[in-house]
Amino acid sequence: MKYLLDTHAWIWWHMDPEKLSHKARAAIEDTESYSEILLSAISPWEFCKLLEKQRIGISCDPEEWLSEALQMPKLRLVPLTPAIAYRSTILPQPFHTDPADQIIAATAREENATIISKDGLMRNYRHVRTVW
Repeated sequence: MKYLLDTHAWIWWHMDPEKLSHKARAAIEDTESYSEILLSAISPWEFCKLLEKQRIGISCDPEEWLSEALQMPKLRLVPLTPAIAYRSTILPQPFHTDPADQIIAATAREENATIISKDGLMRNYRHVRTVW
């Protein structure tokens, strides 16, 4: 079993874990239940864009926050490979047009991972497995 954290789930885990559902928090905490927890390379970029747009704030250096947030047990940062980039553009429809979500969905499909996400569009997309 592998989980892939949607960007908001990764951020909330490190900033405000109470925002996660009980089921999502339990899945992340139970490190024995999964072989890896994955994070798409697009997620640190999305975090930085949220900082840039002042939609979130932190009280430390962003690079320090990123470094610490990537130190989760069993975490593997999944690079944006050419295959994932291409597959994000040919996802079975219907799916929404957010490029980051397309990359996250394509990453989950490529890695055969279950996405931890509150996003209703992601959770209703029948071509990926989700937990919330």
